[in-house]
Amino acid sequence: MVITMKKILASLGAAVFALLPLSACGGNDDGTVTLKINEVTHSVFYAPMYLADSLGYFEEEGIYVELTNGGGADAVMAAVLSGDADIGFCGPEAAIYVQLGGSNDLPTVFGQLTKRDGSFLVGREPEPDFTWESLKGKEILAGRKGGVPAMTFEYILREHGFRDEDIDLNFDVAFNLMTGAFEAGTADYCTMFEPVASEYQAAGKGYIVASVGEAGGEVPYTSYIARRSWLNDNEEVAKGFLRAVLRGIEYAQTEDATTIAEHLVSHFPSTSVQSLATSVTSYRNIDAWVTDMAMTEASFDRLQDIIESAGELDRRADFDKLVDNTYAKEVYAALTA
Repeated sequence: MVITMKKILASLGAAVFALLPLSACGGNDDGTVTLKINEVTHSVFYAPMYLADSLGYFEEEGIYVELTNGGGADAVMAAVLSGDADIGFCGPEAAIYVQLGGSNDLPTVFGQLTKRDGSFLVGREPEPDFTWESLKGKEILAGRKGGVPAMTFEYILREHGFRDEDIDLNFDVAFNLMTGAFEAGTADYCTMFEPVASEYQAAGKGYIVASVGEAGGEVPYTSYIARRSWLNDNEEVAKGFLRAVLRGIEYAQTEDATTIAEHLVSHFPSTSVQSLATSVTSYRNIDAWVTDMAMTEASFDRLQDIIESAGELDRRADFDKLVDNTYAKEVYAALTA
């Protein structure tokens, strides 16, 4: 099986699929429900979810979100499968690997938030006339091998005529350590999410030369994933969660960037409002967020094209078995009626 799947299985143990306890979100004395959510990383890329929290949308649904950072899609999926998280927030490729590996309780994608890569390519010098072809012979820190950020980057390079021998992607640095490694002198370029990319540029440490998401096109980049058994037992909670995030998406797409940034400070206390507003604008400019949170089969197929192109997929996953758009479509239809 592929590398990422091996990592997931190694972290869980061979028996975990068959022996998982049935997890339910925790009820509180005040009538609210605690949802344990493990996110792949912490970034303004996910602003709508944080807005749903800071604007009280989750609270209105009777939900208290307990958010933890997994630091990678494989770790997020491990948390979901072990019951340490009710909902995983990461790329659907993690669920694809589990489906292909076999499981008694398949992880199910029940909502999508972002529809393209959220990273920006940062170089050591300003390049107002940057072209992807100029990366030939350069070393790039693009993420973990088998992860969608790295695979999307490879896909872009191949679309620009790069052959294997032209591509020098450094997979040896952990995702959350890439920026530090780049600052210490590793590689010619590094991919960074916001607000890190803008802050890095503002500090004069590097320069944003391109949007990876803009070049890579639409793909189901980050989704909400839960075990099928959890969804069956917590349908109304899942719908309430999606309803709150959908309201966050609407706010992120329509309100003034500075106003949005002011509501994000509680989730990014060490980042200025100005920097957060810049990040929000960057993501709006590349049309980063979905509208109805339902995944399309066409985008799912494109994701598998990207994974296959990277040599990380030996057979295709079944969209209908992995994705359940029922909740997202129902909630979106009610909100827009």
